[in-house]
Amino acid sequence: MAKRDYYDILGVPRTADADTLKKGYRKLAMKWHPDRNPGDEQAEQNFKDISEAYEVLKDPEKRALYDRMGPEAFAQAAAGGGGPRGGFGSSFADIFDEMFGEMRGGGRRAQGVQRGADLRYNMTISLEDCFKGRQATIKVPTSVACDACDGSGAEGGAAPVTCPTCAGQGRVRAQQGFFTIERTCSTCHGTGQIIQNPCSVCNGMGRARREKTLQVNIPAGVEDGTRIRLSGEGEAGLRGGPAGDLYIFLSIATHRVFQRDGANIYCRVPIPMVTAALGGSIEVPTLEGSRAKVSISPGTQTGQQFRLRGKGMPVLNSRSTGDMYVEATVETPRNLTKRQQELLREFDAADNGKGNSPESEGFFAKVKELWDDLRE
Repeated sequence: MAKRDYYDILGVPRTADADTLKKGYRKLAMKWHPDRNPGDEQAEQNFKDISEAYEVLKDPEKRALYDRMGPEAFAQAAAGGGGPRGGFGSSFADIFDEMFGEMRGGGRRAQGVQRGADLRYNMTISLEDCFKGRQATIKVPTSVACDACDGSGAEGGAAPVTCPTCAGQGRVRAQQGFFTIERTCSTCHGTGQIIQNPCSVCNGMGRARREKTLQVNIPAGVEDGTRIRLSGEGEAGLRGGPAGDLYIFLSIATHRVFQRDGANIYCRVPIPMVTAALGGSIEVPTLEGSRAKVSISPGTQTGQQFRLRGKGMPVLNSRSTGDMYVEATVETPRNLTKRQQELLREFDAADNGKGNSPESEGFFAKVKELWDDLRE
């Protein structure tokens, strides 16, 4: 029986480039892989066909030969168990590595040392710290290089040796019929190296648990959620590998007086009714620790804001500074004496419709119009 055309098997045109061939093969390999179709003989045959087709077409020399002579160019080699450049078994393993190598971490050769893990540290700071910046001291539980073996994991600091089982590859292969199965080496656990005499302090890991004290520079103007990276201050690497990084995530505690919005600061200040009506001045605190004088205009209403330029937050990595906004909250007096009540009644009686309360008068005028419309 004549073999099907390799291009038809992969579902690609004869002009397909390398990327198109690879995409076609990956799609079909995931569909017909025996692990996804247990006990399905047709799926197994389909997987063999697409693997054979891709093994030939991915190689420029084999592809050129196939384009000239067709599948018969490889029939004799296939019957003898071999083929151009080492045979189908070894080529299939290369295809498997190409498809799934990145799922194992990229390269096919293991490394004896491994980078340490990154760490996260959550830190709460005050609004004053954001305004001025500060140097903070933190203590982080982490893994550090073992002092006894200098991080090598071997007694006396001796260097690891190449794993004899996998020859330093970190993985071993076994042929099972048509398939070449690759597994992590059980001797070195994928590192490619072994320690003949492990360190008695760290048990061959090359690192030990310890609390590390660090100084953190918090610049002025940081915002809630700012992340500060300390390079190389994460966990120590395995067997002398490079350390990871430490990431400090900042959160700003709620302030009892001020609220922040970007570079601007807001402060709600209660103002006596008389001061709001007649005008005057008040003093308000600032984040600098000083006091600022605010002039209150006559007739100030609740919610009216007064702007203090340059009294807000500094902008991170900039010379700019935000503003501070003082929001007035007019305070209604309580516990009035009889004389105070009499004076307020005299004040109310002296209004005579002069519009001393335009907002309330306007509101109730609209309500009266609404009621009149509903009665019609």
